[in-house]
Order: sequence, then structure tokens, then C-alpha cells
Amino acid sequence: MEKYLLLAMFCQVLLTFAVMIIMGRRRFSAARNKTISMQDFVTMKLDKAGDDVHVAGRNFVNQFEMPVLFFVASLAALQLNATGYVLIVLAWCFVISRIIHSIIHLGGNRVKMRYYSFLVSCLCVLAMWIQIVTQVFLM
Repeated sequence: MEKYLLLAMFCQVLLTFAVMIIMGRRRFSAARNKTISMQDFVTMKLDKAGDDVHVAGRNFVNQFEMPVLFFVASLAALQLNATGYVLIVLAWCFVISRIIHSIIHLGGNRVKMRYYSFLVSCLCVLAMWIQIVTQVFLM
């Protein structure tokens, strides 16, 4: 059971690296096209960069916000031997909703759809924590 939770965590890590690569490619493309200069990277003042550069940077930052609670919950579940089918399903729902969120954010960026995928991921992490606490204290 634990291996499926570890695999979900690994997929979230892969998503973070994929977004980092996309962000880097967009930034270097903007520099190559002279939209921004290499000097702009010294202070990360990328005001002149296009929206696609800012969106990729923002999505990369997103990978270190809510996913932190996912990773902590996953590690806590592993440490406390509180994994089970419900937790595994919630973990995979989190990762899938984060992938969908990134695809939307980095693609057409439809805000309403992006919001719903973000909300689903937040609810999954909350449910994971509730599941862990319930299993540890009530089971």
C-alpha cells in the first residue's frame, strides 16, 4: 500500500520538475527574443516579460505551496502506518488535480476551471489530514 503513496509523491515531484523546465524554457526564450535581458535575471525583475513567463513562474511557486501539505501528510501517514485505500485514492486525486491545474494554468489559463482544480486539490489534502488524524486517534 505504501508504495502507491510513494508513487503519488514521486509524480508530484515530477510535475514540479516539468513546470520548472517549462518556466526555464519560457524565460530563456524571452531573453533570446530580447523581451528581457540577462541582467533582468540578476534581480528577477521580469516586468517586461510576457504573461506566459509570469504564469510559468507563478505555477512553479504554486508547486511549493499546497503540495507541501500533501508531502507532510504523506510522510506522516507513512511514519504513523496510517495508509490505506482511502488515503491512497485521496493522494492520487490530489496529484491528478494538481496536474490538471498546471495544464490549465500553463495552457489556456481558464480561471474558473483552474480554480475548480485547485479547490479539488485543497479538499483532497484536507481529507487526507482528516483521514490520518481519524485513523491515528480513533482506530
